[in-house]
Amino acid sequence: MLALGTGPRGAARACALRWAGLWAALCVALCAGAAPAHAMEPLPDVALSAVRGQDGVSFDLSGFAMSGDVRVTYTTANGASIYKEKLSASRSDSSNQFADPYKLDIVSGAPGLADVIQLAFPSNALGEQKWQLAYDWGVNADGMALHNGSVAISDLALRGGGLQFSTPQGYDGIAFGMGLRMDIGQLAFRPNGRTDTDEQMALGGIRIGAVDADGNFTNRPWQLADVAAQPGVLNALNDESGPRLHIGIGWPDARNGSGAAPAGGLQIDNISFTSPGKPVVDLGSSRIGSMEIQYLDIKFRR
Repeated sequence: MLALGTGPRGAARACALRWAGLWAALCVALCAGAAPAHAMEPLPDVALSAVRGQDGVSFDLSGFAMSGDVRVTYTTANGASIYKEKLSASRSDSSNQFADPYKLDIVSGAPGLADVIQLAFPSNALGEQKWQLAYDWGVNADGMALHNGSVAISDLALRGGGLQFSTPQGYDGIAFGMGLRMDIGQLAFRPNGRTDTDEQMALGGIRIGAVDADGNFTNRPWQLADVAAQPGVLNALNDESGPRLHIGIGWPDARNGSGAAPAGGLQIDNISFTSPGKPVVDLGSSRIGSMEIQYLDIKFRR
């Protein structure tokens, strides 16, 4: 028997013990009717990888515009280089503002493959979201520094498709995929600068997208590469030929797809050359009804 004593302090101790006894009895009653509790256990990597939020990021580039003097240069081992600089870009808005965004997600890959970072372009069904782009470029090689003028792209509309990025199968680098449905108002090569239209080669009314068996354009993007069915690769090689930048697209993989490369089409409404004091040379239109990328291997050698 425990003697609590008398007086105010003794009464306080007695009250505290009564409350403690009530809480203990309540906990025992609750635990008696519940299932046995399991101890906390560390989760293995397999279990952790199965936890997915299934949410991504959506963003709209309404009113986007940028310009600057940044230069991006690729230099070979012998010192020759090619560069792009002074990029400018802007985008017009559509009537469906903020309802047709870009979407960035991380999705499950094919069985046995890594997850995929996926950037989906807006569907842009009416073609109202249009980009205006321009940049300067040049080459330094064999003791000569050549500024080759500018490239100007007007009214470029991306209409579905997107990009994929993942871990390659069996090699280093980045695996990529690309789906493209695109219209371009004009692609112009201007040797005297982006604002000088007196001398240029211009391709107008460019269209790229998937085609059906008869070579007719569909409303689907042309899947040039897919991280599972026909993966592209971007990596750096270093072998007996020296260090090289490598870009490629593999053969179609029947294990993760149909085994056939998707078909796409290219249409150009007008090809023209303009020179000061001379008539415009108009070569008319050109079209490739159906084409496939079976395999692509590009290596930038020394």
